[in-house]
Amino acid sequence: MSKVKTAFYCQNCGVQSPKWIGRCPSCGEWNTYVEEVIQKDTSAGISRFDTSGKTSSPVPVDNIRTDQEYRIDTNNKELNRVLGGGLISGSVVLLGGNPGIGKSTLMLQVALNIKKTKVLYVTGEESEQQIKIRAERISIANKNCYILTETSTQNIIHHFEKIVPDLVIIDSIQSLHTDVIDSSAGSISQVRECAAEMQRFAKVTNTPVFLIGHITKDGLLAGPKILEHMVDTVLQFEGDRHYGYRILRTVKNRFGSTSEMGIFEMTSQGLREVSNPSGILISQRDEDVSGVAIAATLEGIRPILIETQALVSTAVYGTPQRSTTGFDVRRLNMLLAVLEKRSGFRLGTKDVFLNIAGGIRVDDPAIDLAVISAILSSGEDLPINKNTCFAGEVGLSGEIRAVNRIDQRIAEAEKLGFDRIFISAYNKKTYNPENLKIEIINVRKTEELFTCLFV
Repeated sequence: MSKVKTAFYCQNCGVQSPKWIGRCPSCGEWNTYVEEVIQKDTSAGISRFDTSGKTSSPVPVDNIRTDQEYRIDTNNKELNRVLGGGLISGSVVLLGGNPGIGKSTLMLQVALNIKKTKVLYVTGEESEQQIKIRAERISIANKNCYILTETSTQNIIHHFEKIVPDLVIIDSIQSLHTDVIDSSAGSISQVRECAAEMQRFAKVTNTPVFLIGHITKDGLLAGPKILEHMVDTVLQFEGDRHYGYRILRTVKNRFGSTSEMGIFEMTSQGLREVSNPSGILISQRDEDVSGVAIAATLEGIRPILIETQALVSTAVYGTPQRSTTGFDVRRLNMLLAVLEKRSGFRLGTKDVFLNIAGGIRVDDPAIDLAVISAILSSGEDLPINKNTCFAGEVGLSGEIRAVNRIDQRIAEAEKLGFDRIFISAYNKKTYNPENLKIEIINVRKTEELFTCLFV
């Protein structure tokens, strides 16, 4: 019999150590090392997906064929956009998100929507009856979708050889276990080894694999950090439970951009694609209200118009409050300092609350112009015309800086029926003003913005 070996793994970053140590030298966390048993199973059979006995040789880059690297249409436009145009054959995609956010629902919809493709949905957390109930709620039928309730990777690979699927979905990677590692499912070593086996299967058979992953209370993917390095694409499924909208973001993508975003709406029939997010992020108001400004932002290559809401009031307590939802509070403090220092607006004794409507988070600096416009509108209690939008970055000296892809932002604002848009005067050379029905107002300083809006 082979000798049982043990090792200590950091539960935070996955670094291995031969003995227990108090502080992890890699991530710096304390008391995160846990002992796990490692025992090689010499009696396990060798699968045809095992590449341990194969050798490789150097190949000239010009002789490498790429005709097999085609993209598979998932019949989901939002998911295709986030993946970079479709699912690459032989790729491994890791999908993470909060419990109950809709990860399993999204993957089941993908499995049922892909017609003429044999899909194997492997679940270690639900029964076949539960999957059937969800499929009936989604109201999509697909005879080529197979459900397998199994947690052993050796048995799963045996079914791979028997069914030969075109797409594999694993729900979830933390529920799998392999006989090669003698530890409980969900541990650092088990997650790493199970992901490695799924990766070998995907690369050898050129079959795409979706892995659903859990996240920790800190919002990070559970398991070792190497899990994110092993896969080709990492997707983050997020959203606010108080809203019906879900956002799919790309954290890592070897085959496309990492700045794309897909938006879904959770309904009783499952997740619905939102093709026009600007329509749901902008409130339909009959009259103008102070403290509201529309920003033309970009998520990847998609222009989106969102609503920024600000509330400025006299501070009741000694220290003024600064609170944001969906926006960086440090950037809000910087914009308030610019308005006070450069433009003379006394906001040091005011409470300022900022909210991005729709429950999404925006990091585009082009939203700065809309933020300060909403703050000035609430502070002076003067409404902004509802057919006005903004796109510009604010510098520390109070200047309005140019932003990229201004032509796409202007086109999106014109398509949604806005009458005018405020942009930086330094963006004049980056767009063609001909054949534009929308009025373009160029501003250089925050003082000019206030004059054009309220004077």
